[in-house]
Amino acid sequence: MTLAALLALTVYSPLAADGARRGLSVCAGTLAPSLFPFFVLANLLSLLGLPELLSGALGGAARRLFRVSGAGAQAFLLGVLGGYPLGAATTAQLRRDRIVSRSEAERLLAFCNNSGPAFILGAAGGVLGSPGAGLLLYVTHILAAVCVGLLLRKSPEAGASEPMTVTAPSMPFTAAFGQAVSKALRSTLAVCAYVVFFSALLGMLTPLGRLPPLLRALAYGFWELGGGISALRGLAPTPLTLAAAALLLGWGGVSVHCQTLAAVADTDIKCARHLAGRALCGVFAAVFTYLGALVFFR
Repeated sequence: MTLAALLALTVYSPLAADGARRGLSVCAGTLAPSLFPFFVLANLLSLLGLPELLSGALGGAARRLFRVSGAGAQAFLLGVLGGYPLGAATTAQLRRDRIVSRSEAERLLAFCNNSGPAFILGAAGGVLGSPGAGLLLYVTHILAAVCVGLLLRKSPEAGASEPMTVTAPSMPFTAAFGQAVSKALRSTLAVCAYVVFFSALLGMLTPLGRLPPLLRALAYGFWELGGGISALRGLAPTPLTLAAAALLLGWGGVSVHCQTLAAVADTDIKCARHLAGRALCGVFAAVFTYLGALVFFR
């Protein structure tokens, strides 16, 4: 497959270059401006210990709802606040530190690795030209993740790891800010690198460009989330358009799955539940968004 892709890039290099340029345009015009500032703030809050404090406070709710440990609350919070692939990276670190079992880590991965408000409110809402649409997409995205977590929870007897004792790390603000900016830059560059690579590959698939706008967005978004959402530009925020956006945000795209595989590569976590969880999240989010849009975007 890799050799075939290399051969295609060689033969269709002008098309791949055009796709890469479109990917760079999406990164410069949409992704980097919306993601980087939020990544800085999310990383800063993480380094200052807010997720640990909140997970300690919400650990009981996580055990009752999802039957996971208090650490699971931390993974869920970072996943819905920081976006792809922070939830996966947090889950992988919890497994490396032996805070959660392999079974719990795989369940966490299914519903804790989500798109964050920076992308949904900034990028998706901006593309659709409606802050209200972005807010609806974010709320239904979280609701869908909660539903997946409820579906995958185990019986109390099989339940979660023991509750962990949570202490917030002590780090000076100036040191935390410097680390937050550096981590945010690496995260933004990583996301943009995946976008450009998959945009180059999709650029060679010229028949996709001839599809109707909504189908084209779904085809692009199956592989790469940023390109799929960007393809919705110019479409009115109708219930059907918003449901399609919610489906793409929940699925995440093959690009996000590759980032997830990289995040858990040095652990014993298997990603089958992650794939199932993302598919379910996309379906739930699409249904919730369509119903919500019927009320607010008629």
